[in-house]
Amino acid sequence: MRVLATLFAAFLIAMALVPAASPAAGQAPEESTYVPPLADPALEARARTLQRELRCVVCQAQSVDESNSLWAIDLRKLIRQKIQVGESNDDIKNFLVARYGSFVLMEPPMRQDTFFLWFGPGLLVLVGGVVIGVTVLRARRRLATDPGVDLEMSG
Repeated sequence: MRVLATLFAAFLIAMALVPAASPAAGQAPEESTYVPPLADPALEARARTLQRELRCVVCQAQSVDESNSLWAIDLRKLIRQKIQVGESNDDIKNFLVARYGSFVLMEPPMRQDTFFLWFGPGLLVLVGGVVIGVTVLRARRRLATDPGVDLEMSG
């Protein structure tokens, strides 16, 4: 039994040390999050604006401009390359939507396949409210029909 406890303690110590030794999630230690800006300030401003309109598919709650994931860093580089070649913002967005789907846009277009992105959160809140309301009504009815139920705990 003592051997098992010792092995378990060693396992816990090893597991506690593993996260400290690993690099930040999704990022190699030698990788940098720095992406050099474009030489033309107008093109750089356009790149930053476009990056704010695109969602990081790794982080999902951040734009490409805000995220430090390796995917977002690569996408920032790609956006700058495509802007330097002369592609329009719509061309770049269409390329990314073709590759990653409408979810990559921070404001996806209203279409049948993006219906849940637009109305899903509201529907979930509505369904949750109905479930809570029905539960409360049933509990009130149960208390009203059975007056012998004591709400206080007897010790």
